[in-house]
Amino acid sequence: MVLGAGVSGIQAALDAANSGFKVYLIEKGPAIGGKMAKLDKTFPTNDCSMCILSPKFIECATNPNITILTGTRIDSVDGDAGNFEVTLVQEPRYVDAEKCTGCGTCAEYCPINILDTYNENLGTLKCIHVSFPQAVPAISIIDPLQCLFLLREECQICVPTCSNKAIDLHQQETRLKVDVGSLILAPGYETFDAGLQSQYGYNRFGNVITSLEFERLLSASGPNRGALLRPVDGKPPLKIAWIQCVGSRDTTAGNTYCSAVCCMYAMKQVILSKEHYPELEAVILHNDIRAYGKGFERYYERAKNTPGVRFVWSKVSVLREQPDTKNVVLRYRVKGSEVRDEEFDLVVLSVGLSSPAGNRELAEKLCVETNTSGFCESSPFSPISTSRPGIYACGVFHAPMDIPDSVTMASGAASLASQLLSEQRGTLIEEKSYPSARDVTGEPPQIGVFVCDCGTNIVKVVDAANVVRYAEALEGVVHAEENTFSCSIDSITHMVEIITEKGLNRVVVAACTPRTHEPVFQDALRQAGINPYLFEMCNIREHCSWVHMGDRREATRKARDLVRMAVTKARILKPLSRVPYDIVPAALVIGGGISGMVSALSLANQGFSVHLIEKSGELGGMGRKILFTVEKGDVRSYVRELIQEVYKNLLIQVHTETDITGFSGYVGNFTTQIAVGSERVVKEIVHGITIVATGAEEFRPDEYLYGQDPRVFTLLELEKEIDGNLSRFDHCNCLVMIQCVGSRESARPYCSRVCCTQAVKNALKLKEINPDMEIYVLYRDMRTYGFREDYYREAAEQGVKFIRYEADDKPEVEVAEESGRSVLRVIVTEPTLGQRLMIDADMLALGVATVPRTGNRELSRMLKVPLNEDGFFMEAHMKLRPVDFATDGIFMCGLAHGPKFIDESISQAQAAASRATTILSKDEMMAGGQICNVEALKCTGCGVCQEICPFTAITVDPKEMVAHVNEALCKGCGLCASSCRSGALDVMGFSEEQTMSLIDACMTG
Repeated sequence: MVLGAGVSGIQAALDAANSGFKVYLIEKGPAIGGKMAKLDKTFPTNDCSMCILSPKFIECATNPNITILTGTRIDSVDGDAGNFEVTLVQEPRYVDAEKCTGCGTCAEYCPINILDTYNENLGTLKCIHVSFPQAVPAISIIDPLQCLFLLREECQICVPTCSNKAIDLHQQETRLKVDVGSLILAPGYETFDAGLQSQYGYNRFGNVITSLEFERLLSASGPNRGALLRPVDGKPPLKIAWIQCVGSRDTTAGNTYCSAVCCMYAMKQVILSKEHYPELEAVILHNDIRAYGKGFERYYERAKNTPGVRFVWSKVSVLREQPDTKNVVLRYRVKGSEVRDEEFDLVVLSVGLSSPAGNRELAEKLCVETNTSGFCESSPFSPISTSRPGIYACGVFHAPMDIPDSVTMASGAASLASQLLSEQRGTLIEEKSYPSARDVTGEPPQIGVFVCDCGTNIVKVVDAANVVRYAEALEGVVHAEENTFSCSIDSITHMVEIITEKGLNRVVVAACTPRTHEPVFQDALRQAGINPYLFEMCNIREHCSWVHMGDRREATRKARDLVRMAVTKARILKPLSRVPYDIVPAALVIGGGISGMVSALSLANQGFSVHLIEKSGELGGMGRKILFTVEKGDVRSYVRELIQEVYKNLLIQVHTETDITGFSGYVGNFTTQIAVGSERVVKEIVHGITIVATGAEEFRPDEYLYGQDPRVFTLLELEKEIDGNLSRFDHCNCLVMIQCVGSRESARPYCSRVCCTQAVKNALKLKEINPDMEIYVLYRDMRTYGFREDYYREAAEQGVKFIRYEADDKPEVEVAEESGRSVLRVIVTEPTLGQRLMIDADMLALGVATVPRTGNRELSRMLKVPLNEDGFFMEAHMKLRPVDFATDGIFMCGLAHGPKFIDESISQAQAAASRATTILSKDEMMAGGQICNVEALKCTGCGVCQEICPFTAITVDPKEMVAHVNEALCKGCGLCASSCRSGALDVMGFSEEQTMSLIDACMTG
């Protein structure tokens, strides 16, 4: 059972269901989606939030092994791990879910307007309503606190308007008991109530709003349909201030922790606001900028270098509202000294993430421990487990975190539940069934065209109605219509009905990107009994409305062209088939550090055999160099126990001193050649999935006298000194740490994530050893996100001095003589004083970058998986597929993905195992579809296609001299077809005839 249906709960449910388990997905609200469903875009890619989330809505809704229960809460949980009895209470919707179609007729007649909570009360809707346009379930609900009948039995006007007789104003609360083996807690969070801090003027000044309210103003489904306007007067705000850390890092607010996401979402909002109004002036008033995640630092630099954007390090308060303009005047201190008053059209409060009271109540019911802030208590070495066996936690219930970390923890939680229940795998599930595909051979094209508004993302620029009228007149088109959101569950249901009713045998959807949505619409065709490859999609959002925002006429003309081209190709589309093949139920894990060992154990504990490869002579990786965590967890003991578990597990075969010499195959059936030991004994491993956990390395700098003076260490080396040479610190009067050495600069423009906390950890330990030691930490931004902020505060309270420096004014270090002794003289500019300080130190420690392993590029080439610009392995999707490669069946975790803490590596290792289990738990997979086809009579066996194929999917038979395609390996990229000189190769679904039809349609429009 998964409690909470935000993005974390959804991911946990999908992974568990796809690994062979029945899942109950419980949500207290009326629809799934959580806070992510309210976001406009996501950083750092600026992907439309609902566009990437809605396919998961539909996947949940159509998965026969997921039962969604909305408006439901847990009353009690009895029993133990593997055998819980859960009592649920489901609130009445006052609408029969089996009868309601979400048509909205009832809302048209309802006389009561209420505040729209989905739009953060910035607009209104009717008392009976569907939660939001893409809601799952797409079923109306009545607000019992506003309904006239439920309050005083005065109105039932909605009842006769419903043709399906779905409205039941006498519905009652229901209770049900469910037996489950495990629970995953993902109840989410609430944003901090900015009204609790009066200095910001929230609820007093109309143009002071929260960041989540600003998200809704930006959104195409928001109260202004995507137009960015001030709440008070509807005018465009051309000067906006963002105030950071509202309700975070604040002892007076009771939230001492950092909320981890506020800096980044403020930058995102700045960038999106500039897209709305290029002349807009934006100011971010901040303390530290915490751009610690993968790709975040580049996003920060992008925002910082955008014309008209200022980042100001300051303390701030709202001074007053101008009575005539309703503008807001802020007073802030610049660099600790100069006080400045400045007027803004709009002020956005970057509010933190809080644990709602309901989460604490839930934890008490389940006997799960929470910390003082109301988040789930956990160990750094088992971050997903709660204090009660069999119950796991993920997402923001664990700690404030970004979407990819929430998704990672969710998959990790599914892995732990899967390990617990592995013996019951497959006992309660059912396969999703489809009607047999109709044979359309010989039928004239009967094409349906569906044009999506995408809220207002498309329709505010493209005249969608005009495109529909144009499509209706095209040859072969028998149906054309406009949808507000073609990807919503009700639109998909409607599409299936239309295909069936009108006998459509081809479908064209003009909407957003097929990268995320093509599988959704192809599944709709399967539900309607049509071959899924009789589908064509054209992207009129990215290709029309987004690139031609200022030219409605041109955008509409181009959309018509794209639809005409798609229809022309659709007329000659042919059904394609797929064939099954067996899966090898074994795994290969590359890298024997903490994340590699955890993922290997996770898979072995579910009954899968695992080959664990380690390049060096021993397991442990970077974990062997780390002695303790900031929470005082004993890393050495943990690594030692982990190694013992690995060697004791009979399903794990360990290969140390091993290199990969060859890699081939495809998802479900890979073959890897390895060379083992000093004698380089060659072995071959056959496996169904691959996990890359190759770790990372510590950067070796050439500045600050490192390597020249024995008193200069990296932070890891300092940790080793603390462990093995304590006496040298007895006489150390002063120690300086310099952060961002090798990180956040042109050669490595990324944050190494762990260094700030590592400095705090070592400083606290040194204060234990020698309380009188002076310790200085010279930093650019202290990025102690989440609960690590509390340790930062503790260090400051213990006398550790933190001095901020700018990238263009880095500290200087030299050897000097002072009072007859040699010292390391550190010179740094103190920003508050505006003066250069001279610190004579006995020791210097450098917070150096975490860098990719030198072998990453060769492994990337061998596995045919990509690296990002920094040399770390690149995931399939930064937000929603953070441990998957784009290549099916290959996953990543730990430092191979990017810099991270041990607990994050453990979560990611569990997540990689979970994603792998969704494959290994199956008996077979399907291959084929849009892949290369060889016309044997034309093939000369020249071998060009074999040489050029990046997936080694083509081999030339030396006897027949004809190319053959491995259907499981081929990705349909088309390199072979475009290189074939005899015209023997075609990519099915993108044949030469079909491609030429697109070009002809484009040129003849």
